[in-house]
Amino acid sequence: MPEEQVSRAAETLSKHILIVEDEPAIRDMVRDALERVGFVTSVADDATSGYAAVRDHRPDLVLLDWMLPGVSGLELARRLRREEQTRSLPIILLTARAEEEDRIKGFEVGADDYVGKPFSVRELLARIRAVLRRTAKVGDDEPIEVDGLRLDPVSHRVTANGQPVRMGPIEFRMLHFFMSHPERVFTRSQLLDSVWGSQVYVEERTVDVHIRRVRKALTPESFDRFIQTVHGTGYRFSREA
Repeated sequence: MPEEQVSRAAETLSKHILIVEDEPAIRDMVRDALERVGFVTSVADDATSGYAAVRDHRPDLVLLDWMLPGVSGLELARRLRREEQTRSLPIILLTARAEEEDRIKGFEVGADDYVGKPFSVRELLARIRAVLRRTAKVGDDEPIEVDGLRLDPVSHRVTANGQPVRMGPIEFRMLHFFMSHPERVFTRSQLLDSVWGSQVYVEERTVDVHIRRVRKALTPESFDRFIQTVHGTGYRFSREA
């Protein structure tokens, strides 16, 4: 078996994907495609059963349709991000809503990626693998502390002067990246590649959305000052004003 195929097989081994989709044809097509390459799958057809499935047997990733009957997929994503047990759960939104503002809304609630309908199975598999790789390795295991701001990659916790800081998984990865590379200026494109991964196709404006969310989370203890805008270039993490 070629080395690339071995690597992909290892990525799928025992990974459990929950598919929350109300259209049977799409749900069955996605489930069949995932199981053919070795993923373990489960399905739900609305937000209520999807939430129950997550609580009963936490998956490794959720494929979540935006336009679900009753409670929307967007609302379910927002609920999962609010709760401690599911805050870091990888989520890929599936939706026919292709406008830029809709994509921004998806990322604002904490989705890790966004796949527009109609989509190819090949693209979907690539996105799933990219998100699983990205969320599986946040980085080095050693905690990082800067003037009372502390990030622990193992427990996935951030504290500011001893007070817990709540943030979603993308914001956590962004802060970890910044704290691991202090005083360096990064363009939006560089941040997209480093935090989201080069295989995720999102606009550079998405970076600004998550920068605002990181700053908001750090504001109560005044650590938002560490995330600095370098006009005409991008952003940096610095203790210096």
